[in-house]
Amino acid sequence: MTAWIILPVSLSTFSITGIWIVYAMAVMNHHVCPVENWVYNDSCSDDTAKHGYPKSCCTLNDVPLISKCGTYPPESCLFSLIGNLGAFMVVLICVLRYSQVLEQSHRSWVNTTALIAGCTNAAGLIIVGNFQVDYAKSLHYIGAGVAFPAGLLFVCLQCVLTYHIAATTLDLWMAHVRVTLSALALISLVFSGIFFIHDSFLLQHLAAVCEWIFVIDILIFYGTFAYEFGGISRDTIVTAIQHASSRACKSPGSSSTSTHLHCNPEGITMI
Repeated sequence: MTAWIILPVSLSTFSITGIWIVYAMAVMNHHVCPVENWVYNDSCSDDTAKHGYPKSCCTLNDVPLISKCGTYPPESCLFSLIGNLGAFMVVLICVLRYSQVLEQSHRSWVNTTALIAGCTNAAGLIIVGNFQVDYAKSLHYIGAGVAFPAGLLFVCLQCVLTYHIAATTLDLWMAHVRVTLSALALISLVFSGIFFIHDSFLLQHLAAVCEWIFVIDILIFYGTFAYEFGGISRDTIVTAIQHASSRACKSPGSSSTSTHLHCNPEGITMI
């Protein structure tokens, strides 16, 4: 067992705890209404509608979407930190998982696509975390439109890979757990999108609830990689380096002479 097991656990624990703290700060600072509030008003007085004023009534501007909770300072600072640090850990997990699958089952287009999807998810998270919805709405929505589908694609592909390389009954059970999490993520994301495009108070609130379910579900999925990361060793990283080097050596248009001069598998193996 290696220390890499801490990485996926840290991502899940840090991110889930962090976004709930952001939500609590937003509610305490009267920037959003509590998630348990289902009563919205068509209009509020000028005083009660402005941000930072105690909420005697709630409008569509106060729906507790995750992004909305992280719009105004001071919670926006923590929200950006979570997005940036979380994206960094997501990339590390995706690369390590890619290397691990590569080590066990060699090349696979599913594994490569999962790596691309995971890194795309991380890029979207950076945009979402640093461009708040009320100040850079277009960029924020672009980031969310990239991060959410890419995250869903990543977890679905990881389900396929988990079944593909399963060697024990426990591995199969983990695959079943991941399929369940992926199905929940798909359902919650679809319903969140459907509800979000309507102006109904009730549907907007349901969209927020579904968004929270989706994000927490995806973070729990990332945490399940702790099951495999206990087996990561130096050889896992070396396998990925060797694979990347061999692809570079065999790139189209390279001559046999240049391949011989610039590629040294023995040297790579000794890293």
